[in-house]
Amino acid sequence: MSKNHHALVQHFVDMINTHDVSTMPEHTAPGHIDHNPVVADGIEANQAFWVGVFAAFPDIRAVAHDIVAEGDRVAGRFEYTATHQGTFLGVPATGRTVSFQSIDIWRVEDGLLAEHWDQLDMGDIFRQLGVDPAAVAHA
Repeated sequence: MSKNHHALVQHFVDMINTHDVSTMPEHTAPGHIDHNPVVADGIEANQAFWVGVFAAFPDIRAVAHDIVAEGDRVAGRFEYTATHQGTFLGVPATGRTVSFQSIDIWRVEDGLLAEHWDQLDMGDIFRQLGVDPAAVAHA
């Protein structure tokens, strides 16, 4: 089971690196639940979120590290680099490069990513963009 979970997460990372949200149904469940306040539940919302990320950061690259699977859970540490070239969460393009990491955990159901939790420092991302994180949080 864990090898399948690893492949599932790698397929998700490949979607990020190719910017091909059309592959999302191959790894993400239609009723996907996302515990991230900026991403609504459902595969369509997840696709729309990533389309927005790709528009804001057209050169985004993700690398998966430390993928761990146990039972119906798979987790990993991910590293991202990107250049801010479009509006992101209301912040107009700055042309700045950002580098950040996330820790993501998914629940796998019927061979698809069904539920997601993540931890990343959005404040650090906004600081790298030259924006006061408090101003974005209250915009």
